Amino acid sequence: MTTRTTGAVVSPMLLRLAQERATGALVRDHGTLYLVDGRVVHAQSPVAPGPDVLLTAGGRQPRQGRIAAGELEICHLGALFDAAFFALAPGRGPARFQYGAVHGTHAARAVRPVPATDIERETLRRRELLDSVWPYPAVDAVPVVPRPAAPGQTVTARQRALLAHADGLRTPAELAWALGRPAFHTLLEIRRLAAAGLVMTPPDPAPSDPAPRQSHPYAHPYPYAHHPYSYSYEPNPYGPVPYDPAGFAAEPDIALLRRLRDALEAHL
Repeated sequence: MTTRTTGAVVSPMLLRLAQERATGALVRDHGTLYLVDGRVVHAQSPVAPGPDVLLTAGGRQPRQGRIAAGELEICHLGALFDAAFFALAPGRGPARFQYGAVHGTHAARAVRPVPATDIERETLRRRELLDSVWPYPAVDAVPVVPRPAAPGQTVTARQRALLAHADGLRTPAELAWALGRPAFHTLLEIRRLAAAGLVMTPPDPAPSDPAPRQSHPYAHPYPYAHHPYSYSYEPNPYGPVPYDPAGFAAEPDIALLRRLRDALEAHL
């Protein structure tokens, strides 16, 4: 089951700024997108590790100038899309645009501009992908708690590394920083592990509890600051937010799937 994204819009304000060919910073609750002539040249979010972190984790030293221009650009583009995904998540307050603001590092100059429509399309694709893997986004908000593997059950090398660092205290975002991996890819692997029963999935909320509709289920605490990263489903002044993964958690087929999985594991 996936979220249908046909006709969906992530950020009407971003598309309007693109049409205006605006230059400046689109500041949202969970990150900032920098535009030049209406195209995105840099994105940052406290959830997503930056290019320097990703390169260093991969054994590269970006500050020593020993990385080819093409490799550096690919890394920056990957980090841009990663940060944009979280920056464009629904927030508690209105977005604001600071005309003329530019990013002060080399990152904005190292990446070729990305059309806003490409950012929108990729963000929607990633949202749909997460739900197609395991449509229960509550796992994104809590510390990752491993579960014992069933006899004969296998995991990939990347998943083994995640499970080895999952101490029951770190959230998916904190694991991404600890391992130096893109935050979205880490989130995706956690969803896959949860679908396989290798990571705890929080129980469904009580039917009478309105909290899932008031607060977006993603919550990614930034490990190096005191600002909690949590999405919100409060009304967005720039238009409706079509993405509502919280609704999947209470659907009977998902609850049945989880009960069947637990029952099978109990008989292994």
